[in-house]
Amino acid sequence: MPKVKVYNTKAEVVGQTTLSDEVFGCEYNEALIHQVVVAYNNNQRQGTKSALLRSEVRGHAKKPWRQKGTGRARQGSTKSAQWKGGGIIFAPKPRDFSQKVNKTMKVAAFKSAISAKLADSEVVVLDAVTLVEPKTKLVQEILNNFKVDGKNVMFVLKEKDDTVLRASNNIPNLKVTYADVLGTYDIVANSKLYITKDAIKKLEEAYK
Repeated sequence: MPKVKVYNTKAEVVGQTTLSDEVFGCEYNEALIHQVVVAYNNNQRQGTKSALLRSEVRGHAKKPWRQKGTGRARQGSTKSAQWKGGGIIFAPKPRDFSQKVNKTMKVAAFKSAISAKLADSEVVVLDAVTLVEPKTKLVQEILNNFKVDGKNVMFVLKEKDDTVLRASNNIPNLKVTYADVLGTYDIVANSKLYITKDAIKKLEEAYK
């Protein structure tokens, strides 16, 4: 079982904790992680864009002028794509982009991704993240203590904390999430995860 240091918000080591091999010691499976992340991104797409085909625009199919003798290019209809107000060639239509990934694959991808993150020293375990008031400067001080400079990072808390959430809203490279909604995409999309001890326990209980 991997042992990791536990830090406070001043980036000081305050102890150690042991992580579960079942969750944080899994093999890296890049293909599976890629499949789950692609499915996640596709499931975020609305698929509502739409444009009119030649057969759907207003107008008629009458030939605007005779085929020969006018000196102009031959035309069959003013509804063609080259005319103003004409239809779009291969017009986009509403469609469903969603992809299904079974639960076993999602769990395996999550374990693989977070294990790889830990192996690369990109998981930092925090004793707790508590703020006396929802001030952005208090959260920025935490990031400064850990020397976070422009990279995308994420705080993972045990449960919703409105004070931390409000204080973090104005920091563009910081996201705040909770143990029960942390996903494979979140792990991959952020350079470092700052996870509280309580959130670690909740993750281990959920994925054992």
